[in-house]
Amino acid sequence: MTELSAAPPLPLVMRRKRSNPWGYLFALPYVAHFLVFTAYPLGFALYLTVHRWDIVGNDQPFVGTRNFQKLLRDDLFFTALKNTLIFLAVHVPLQIVVALALAVVLNGPIRFRTFFRTAFFLPYVTSGAVIAIIWTQLYAGDGLLNGFLKVLHLPPQGWLTSTTLAMPSIAIMATWKNVGYYLMIFLAGLQNIPPSLYEEANLNGATGWQRFWYITLPLLNPAMLLVLVLSTIGAFSLFVEPFVMTGGGPVDSTLSVVLLLYRNAFQFLNMGYASTIGVVLALIIFLVTYLQRRVVEQELTY
Repeated sequence: MTELSAAPPLPLVMRRKRSNPWGYLFALPYVAHFLVFTAYPLGFALYLTVHRWDIVGNDQPFVGTRNFQKLLRDDLFFTALKNTLIFLAVHVPLQIVVALALAVVLNGPIRFRTFFRTAFFLPYVTSGAVIAIIWTQLYAGDGLLNGFLKVLHLPPQGWLTSTTLAMPSIAIMATWKNVGYYLMIFLAGLQNIPPSLYEEANLNGATGWQRFWYITLPLLNPAMLLVLVLSTIGAFSLFVEPFVMTGGGPVDSTLSVVLLLYRNAFQFLNMGYASTIGVVLALIIFLVTYLQRRVVEQELTY
């Protein structure tokens, strides 16, 4: 009997011809979505940074680096950047502390946990404009907060009319609105921590603070990084709250970078300069989040 010889492998070209075209077909919607809603707007924004366009006419003359030169000389841009950084400095740490504290409490054996989780998450899915209008009434001169201060025999505050209080007041409101989302991220991280670690720590006589500091926090580092990056991006994207509550005032003390971008694009019709602001803001966000990631990842290695 003769042995059957194994069939030689197909050439690479023939194997490629046998590839299933359905994979390309299923990927086509994503590719089309990416090209239309991501690649094209990004490319057009970069194009506008070196052109002038008033959005009304079709003329888009080339201006080179004039938009960037204008940005470097624009005191209003640096004022908006400073205001945004103040908002970030108040909002991000407060957001992390409050969300983590609530997550630890709601991860424990308390009654009505589902109700409280839903209640804290509900403002996040509510329209930002609606929330801003409600808090504007709370911050009003005759609003609930000043009424509470009056009961305590304390002087009323100009929460949205003071140049020093307006941006922190907006940061507190933004924290209240978004805390439910970051609470859920921390809850997911807490529920992935093995209970056996806490049981072993209890047997060794660890206190509640020691369990939190040496077990909970280190194992929550991935969730902490996610919350830190997302809340930072959200802080740099501040727009709805100052737009609705203060219009950027008083005296531009709540003018954010995105609100300044909006004014240049849709009030002054200077799309080229607005695109330049957007591109520079994107670079700042990338740099800040990159540094945050490097710092947190270094903490993970120790």
